[in-house]
Amino acid sequence: MMVTRGGGAFAFALALSLLAAPLDTEAQQSGKAYRVGWLASAPIPENLHAFRNGLRALGYVEGNNLVIEQRYGAGKMPLGTAATEILGAHPDVIVADGSVAAVAVKAAPIPVVFVSGDPVGMGLVPSLPRPGGNLTGLALISTDLNVKRLELLREALPKMSHLGVLYESRQAKLMIPPIEAGARLLGLSLTHLEVRGVGDIEPAFTVAVRKRVDTVMPVSSALLDSEKQQLITLAAKHRLPAMYEHRPFPEAGGLMSYGPDIQDIFRRAATYVDKILKGARPADLPVEQATKLELVINLKTAKALGLTIPQSLLLRADQIIE
Repeated sequence: MMVTRGGGAFAFALALSLLAAPLDTEAQQSGKAYRVGWLASAPIPENLHAFRNGLRALGYVEGNNLVIEQRYGAGKMPLGTAATEILGAHPDVIVADGSVAAVAVKAAPIPVVFVSGDPVGMGLVPSLPRPGGNLTGLALISTDLNVKRLELLREALPKMSHLGVLYESRQAKLMIPPIEAGARLLGLSLTHLEVRGVGDIEPAFTVAVRKRVDTVMPVSSALLDSEKQQLITLAAKHRLPAMYEHRPFPEAGGLMSYGPDIQDIFRRAATYVDKILKGARPADLPVEQATKLELVINLKTAKALGLTIPQSLLLRADQIIE
């Protein structure tokens, strides 16, 4: 369980005690709305939109038979406080957008469906086939994908020699060592651009320019994904090619992305919620790994940066934005 600031641990314990109280009689009657909690470190609207679409396809409609309670650990609200508020709303199931959000509700005695880069490495579940406990969901296999993204970057930019890797401090132990190893194999020097919050992102790009990096690779996280437009704007301002993990980045003006179809992932999360609402136990639902990976290239951005993307890479792209 995550330690929170400002009495968050006490509030979390209080919320757990509230869950022991009987639910309102009306809420238990047939035909009443299901209550789904949505917890994330920061708002990423396209993720929630895809999840809603997935639920709608399964017959769940907000204002009819569904209520989605949203809480975010953004601004002045710590994530632990947001988790406590979600628990106090007595949801039937919680959806955690990101590993940190899942960790914040790991001890909750109600089902949790997560979307996580590495749920085993983060200690959310002991294994993917047998998650056990109250948590299950979808794994993005981000650790392995980061190495593949390095290889694609090298192919797109054959003269690249110096990479800046942008990441949250909490990712240092799990995500960064494989990137360091991959960079060594490719003969790349590496500059670490570590951030703790939104205010650190622009200074990190300033460091990247000062260190003369050739390109930047952000490591996907709830914080950096929610700051998509800032990352793209800063990369363009400093004329730094960047490789991202998800398609919404090049769609918004980033250079390239390689990774799972994140919209498909969150639509799939809705099927887990549906099964749980119909009586399935999270322990009996294996964690699903992302299998639909896509390479997206924005040629308009490449042209603005004065880059020529090799034809061999363009032929393998799943989507080319012109």
